[in-house]
Amino acid sequence: MKSKSIKGGSPGEIKAALDKAMSDGFTPTLALVFLCVSQDREAIRQLFTGANITVFGITTNGEFIDEEPDQGSVAVLLLDLNTDYFRIYCATFDKDTYRETAGKLARQATGAFSKVGFLLGISGAATDGEQVLQGLQEVAGEEINAFGGGAGDDYGFKQTFVFSNDFENDRGIVMLAIDETKVKIKGIATCGWKAVGTEKTVTKSEGNHVYTIDNIPALDITAKFGGIENPNPDNENLMIEIASNFPLQLQREKGDPVMRPGLVVDWNDRSFFTSGTVPQGSKVRFSLPPDWDVMEKVVRGVRELKESEMPEADAVVVFSCGGRILSFGPMMNAELEGIKQVWDVPMAGMFSNAELGRMAGGNLEMHNLTTCTVALKEL
Repeated sequence: MKSKSIKGGSPGEIKAALDKAMSDGFTPTLALVFLCVSQDREAIRQLFTGANITVFGITTNGEFIDEEPDQGSVAVLLLDLNTDYFRIYCATFDKDTYRETAGKLARQATGAFSKVGFLLGISGAATDGEQVLQGLQEVAGEEINAFGGGAGDDYGFKQTFVFSNDFENDRGIVMLAIDETKVKIKGIATCGWKAVGTEKTVTKSEGNHVYTIDNIPALDITAKFGGIENPNPDNENLMIEIASNFPLQLQREKGDPVMRPGLVVDWNDRSFFTSGTVPQGSKVRFSLPPDWDVMEKVVRGVRELKESEMPEADAVVVFSCGGRILSFGPMMNAELEGIKQVWDVPMAGMFSNAELGRMAGGNLEMHNLTTCTVALKEL
């Protein structure tokens, strides 16, 4: 499988980049599109549809090809994959039917391929990605390879989108199903945020809606721990500060803790919604703002993936939390450059509201403040 990555600041620039990429006879069949929510998605969809290229698309908090993070642009990974080896499935979530909807799409995918892996995009800040993954696993099995991200909107936390050639939705799912008998998929999710303080108990929650921790409203105890001033609706930067610096770490019996930052506040009771399920009675700890060794841990994990499971790759896709670039700023390119150098093949990705993947030794879960790196290799 041949791959190329392209980037541009407008549909016109993407068309020029696509034409240049195809000028040597390269004929892509699949485009993984990561773009700013303010870009003209309809024009991008029409561009690739007109070129007979299938689209897997997600809006972002920033996008990149190779090691160059950007905002306001369009980043695309082009693959010339045999069209018999993949399918795109899309659906809108009806109320809270995350598990049922994902299971329905997974049944279609397992009907098409005897062994299937997934790349996923989900939209809607309050969408429970944990339920999505559970729906996939109930149909496709506990050990499936599934990776992806929650759509962003440049940290607005208001309206995010997933899309394909003839589909777009702000509360839906786009699923790329890949025949794993033809294409090898391996990935790893790595975080590195360090926990601090004692374990605390989630005393009231429903799904991904966390009401109280140690019988204190979730927002209030988070603001108290982090020393956050003005935790009120007029503080426009409140959720960005909480999400990037003071997420909950949900403790697990197997594997590393998973991050659960607050993303949407219910001001009626000062509770908040996280990106994934936080069971009532579960144990959580707060986090410290990260050190530079967090990036080193990510690159080290990717190197270990290459050495143990994926010696070669044709392309790399990265879903990295938007909170990471808020914390690291211009240094974020060091992490992306480190990942790029592992296989040194075309790479593209996004800064997301949430990440889907499996940490080393852990379960398939929804993460935050995590980098999920996925390598693809045609067999």
